[in-house]
Amino acid sequence: MKEQIKRLKEEKDVVILAHYYVDGQVQEIADMVGDSYFLAKKATEVSQQNILFCGVSFMGESAKILNPDKRVIMADEFADCPMAHMVDIRRIEEVREHYPDVAVVCYVNSTAEIKAYSDVCVTSSNALRVVKALPNKHIFFIPDNNLGRYIATLVPEKEFIFNDGFCHVHTSIHKENVEEAKKLHPDAPILTHPECTADVLEISDFIGSTSEILDYATKSSAKEFIICTEMGIFYELREKNPDKKFYSVGHRQFCPNMKKITLEKVLHALETLEPEVTLPEELRVKANAPLVKMLELAK
Repeated sequence: MKEQIKRLKEEKDVVILAHYYVDGQVQEIADMVGDSYFLAKKATEVSQQNILFCGVSFMGESAKILNPDKRVIMADEFADCPMAHMVDIRRIEEVREHYPDVAVVCYVNSTAEIKAYSDVCVTSSNALRVVKALPNKHIFFIPDNNLGRYIATLVPEKEFIFNDGFCHVHTSIHKENVEEAKKLHPDAPILTHPECTADVLEISDFIGSTSEILDYATKSSAKEFIICTEMGIFYELREKNPDKKFYSVGHRQFCPNMKKITLEKVLHALETLEPEVTLPEELRVKANAPLVKMLELAK
């Protein structure tokens, strides 16, 4: 199957992009592995005219927003992110009415429609820089509540309005489980994604995006780590650090949507070049504006 995938992607001028959270077998055959925005941005730099995205739907939308002239194909059209839908336009309009000076700061883990109603997008790695660079005193952070609250602790001079969205994987990582893992591995630093709850962040040794966790573990002199994010990252952690050990904190570190992506589905998508991501041009242009602003403010 891997040989078929390799042959077809060359024949059909396809680049395969995979998120850190998909199955290791899929990461192995991908041309690039990374977090969602890194992959969408990288797609603008590749020569191939067809992009096969191994991730959830908002990632394919982001790739299409940034690459309007390329064909973007999803490995599984039903792989979705519940958090991306945990805010609606009516709520955004309510906040704008109540706080005329508000900046609607939208995490990239969101739908194209929500991005189009936002002022600026952020990633988990650049959210702090972007929020600090905004002139607005009031920040409505959507859709993730935990990341928003974490950034708010680092920017006390601004007033945050929080949304009640969350990542079900990261909120399922409980403080008690982390403490149990620490008892078993007392010398292992705790590396945590900021989508986790505040009580988990408080006992962590490092807080960062998926790619930042990977970089930290790779550069650290420590030989073992407790990882508080989706378990798909273990594939890349072990690939880059074969001499180090990585521990989970329980069975809940698992995204069923990301795990919908299989080699069989990748092969089928290559054979058919379907399902294709399509966006109305007006929506694409509106959703692109906050992504462009993010790049300007994050410099």
